[in-house]
Amino acid sequence: MGAAVTVRVQREDFDLSAEVSKLSSGRPDIGAVVTFSGLCRDEAGTLTALELEHYPGMAEAEIERICRLAVERFGLQAATAIHRYGKINPGENIVLVITASPHRQAAFDGANFIMDFLKTSAPFWKKEHSSDGTAGGWVSAKDADDTARDRWKR
Repeated sequence: MGAAVTVRVQREDFDLSAEVSKLSSGRPDIGAVVTFSGLCRDEAGTLTALELEHYPGMAEAEIERICRLAVERFGLQAATAIHRYGKINPGENIVLVITASPHRQAAFDGANFIMDFLKTSAPFWKKEHSSDGTAGGWVSAKDADDTARDRWKR
């Protein structure tokens, strides 16, 4: 059976438990499932929301490319990546990555790989909405994200 790859970019929230069930149901060959859920944080009370925009079509294609690289590199049996867009409040979900493999290490590595590349390669832009009412700015890329991605190039 080939590896199942599911990619969605959507405005609405997702249900982590339901997504894990979709990925693993009827798959007795799966020995490990790793999930990562990224949430919007309030930045010590200074942030009321993040507004995420994406390049439709290209975002999905790039995330799928990243997931397929992870499947090939780590021997994953399945990978799911869901990324939200629109205005997201603190405490709400932004991104979900689920990986499945026969053994735990491949699932952990696959999830990390997908997130590290998603953060740097997928065409998303984030704008902050400040709690003091001032117009928030677009969030710049972080060098730490590039460093995390580059560790996989060794």
